[in-house]
Amino acid sequence: MNNDILEGKWRQLSGKVKQQWGKFTDDEVKEVEGNTQRLVGKIQEKYGVARDEAERQVRDWANTAH
Repeated sequence: MNNDILEGKWRQLSGKVKQQWGKFTDDEVKEVEGNTQRLVGKIQEKYGVARDEAERQVRDWANTAH
């Protein structure tokens, strides 16, 4: 799923973000607004993982979330 599709489907997918990454607050989910790089950054911040691991998590999630 590319960034344009993620942005377009963000309202539908935002609930799934909270299921996948439960440490996110509603405000943080809104802040991401479907931007893949923001999501990766938030995962790094909240979970203390490296960028490549956060990107892998987003990629794996995006492939199963739609």
